[in-house]
Amino acid sequence: MTRWRLLPPDCELGWTPFAWLIYFPTLFLGPVFDHSSPVVWMATIVVGMIFLPLYFRGFWSSGSAENLWIIAAMAVLAMLLEPFNAGAPVLTIYAASFAGSVRPTRRAAQLILVIVAAALVEAIFLRIPATVWIWQAVFSLIVGFTNTHFANVRESNAKLLRAQEEIEHLAKMAERERIARDLHDLLGHTLSLITLKAALASRLADRDPARAIAEIRDVERISRDALTEVRAAVGGYRAFGLAHQVASATSMLSAASIELLTDITPVTLSPAEETVLSLILREAVTNVVRHSHATRCEITLSESDGMRSMFVADDGRGKSVPDGNGITGMRERVASLGGTFSVESFPGTRVRVNLPLAIRLATDSGLPPARLSIIA
Repeated sequence: MTRWRLLPPDCELGWTPFAWLIYFPTLFLGPVFDHSSPVVWMATIVVGMIFLPLYFRGFWSSGSAENLWIIAAMAVLAMLLEPFNAGAPVLTIYAASFAGSVRPTRRAAQLILVIVAAALVEAIFLRIPATVWIWQAVFSLIVGFTNTHFANVRESNAKLLRAQEEIEHLAKMAERERIARDLHDLLGHTLSLITLKAALASRLADRDPARAIAEIRDVERISRDALTEVRAAVGGYRAFGLAHQVASATSMLSAASIELLTDITPVTLSPAEETVLSLILREAVTNVVRHSHATRCEITLSESDGMRSMFVADDGRGKSVPDGNGITGMRERVASLGGTFSVESFPGTRVRVNLPLAIRLATDSGLPPARLSIIA
């Protein structure tokens, strides 16, 4: 069952329209002080009964063509009653108040001025006392333009709210994309390592049971670490840094019988930089194991000429497939730090990452940079 309401469900509007009716009794003060005839009283009551529905309807029709007719009706009622009732100008003020909420602002100003001008023309033509039309003109202008100001404020607040909602929507989308990239990088690397370890344990089961058991236990440890890292990725932080990823790469390449050469120069990295380089190293090594058929892999990290550079190169068959989610994710991560990313084939594959030394993300504010020294 639909509930009948006098006012629209507007949290900003609230109960204030009822408070603004405090001026409405002014309509009846004129007949009281002037000891008006029953005819004037009857006309005043009829006008008041017509005005109240128009008043409440005006809040429902705000911003529509109907609102203009309501404003015009209020102004006409005031002009019809004003020659007989000194309190009638209050209706002109209500008309100006609704006119102030019309959009755009220029139209609102024009309506207010037209209403006041019409009232003044009537006052001059009918020789209405100055004590009546002066306060009518002054308060109509004040109330009308005050409402114009508040209408502008409400419009600005509505724009800010829409912008905030859009920002929140974009932030949610960015977070979903981050989680998707992180999970792709984490699970792709870990599952490849688990597969290699399990295959190695299977081959060693007959001729070296002790080594096979050690590999299976290693698979269990890797699985537990992967679960921790997945939780960390969803939570938005990293439990392990670049040194951990180099150690993980060593284990993975060893299980795949790929020789690893490292040339790691101690460098100072911000948390965001270390996270990005760690994830790129993880993805690059995973691709070496899964696709390259390489026998050797080289990891280099250096700092020179205003740049931090990391290379992951192999001697395999080179890049032979289009960029997938992994390459795309790496490129997006580097771009977020203002760096450059490239994949070269010559033969073999080299992943190159360059980050400017001056880069510092706002998200790293207050976090001390890490001095990274890796001994492989």
